[in-house]
Amino acid sequence: MTSNVSPILSTTRLRKAAATWLAAAACALAGCSSPPKNESPDIAADRLYREARDDMETGAYDRATKTLERVEGLAAGTLLAQQAQLDLAYVQWKAAERASALSTIERFIKLNPSSPALDYALYLRGMINFNEDLGLLGAVAGQKLSERDQRAARDAWQGFKQLVEQFPQSRYTPDARLRMNYILNSLAEYEVHVARYYFRRGAYVAAANRAQHAVAEYPHAPAAEEALYLMMASYDKLQLAALRASAERVLRRNYPQSAYLTEGLNAYDRPWWQIW
Repeated sequence: MTSNVSPILSTTRLRKAAATWLAAAACALAGCSSPPKNESPDIAADRLYREARDDMETGAYDRATKTLERVEGLAAGTLLAQQAQLDLAYVQWKAAERASALSTIERFIKLNPSSPALDYALYLRGMINFNEDLGLLGAVAGQKLSERDQRAARDAWQGFKQLVEQFPQSRYTPDARLRMNYILNSLAEYEVHVARYYFRRGAYVAAANRAQHAVAEYPHAPAAEEALYLMMASYDKLQLAALRASAERVLRRNYPQSAYLTEGLNAYDRPWWQIW
């Protein structure tokens, strides 16, 4: 999976069309013997967009954001405005302004349903959600995506799903599929994470229900192995022999070498900071 999205490479068709528009605007003034005192909106938008691109390449995202907003206003209704809007969403994302980036890309998708860069817009929307920042605590403690609230992950999955369904031949679709698989595994781990939390606090009914949900929703995820064990262990604590036997039977059939059968929840090491 790639970690960065390049707006330069992502919208080739749109950029070519925008370049054509810019060239036409420049040609309109070619017959003038001397430049006017005030730039036309077309020429000003062209100049500002080039400045914004330079800022993006050097990582000056705050300055690029302000410039792209001006370009979008000056070139309203043109392909250049569309390109500026896509770039704006990208730099907002790179500047960790997730809410602003989502608002910008959602606006683009709504206003430009037939854009040649729509596949990239859908991909970028998924990336904005997928790469939600873990924050300082997560970075220090090694917290996993599966151990946090999963709303952003679900939103990312939906965004990638729309891309895959609408543009199966898009250059972004293979990477989107990989990320979808990763998200599904993460969502399954999250359910098991919560089930484990309940189990260790003696809430065995809640633990069994959450583990059962994980197995039902994500049967092929790696986390299903632990989910089956948590079901078995929870039913054992609740003295529900038939349900326990059923869960154990499924666990042994699908994971005959499972370490959970001999070591329980100690089968795999947990992070040092996770005391529960």
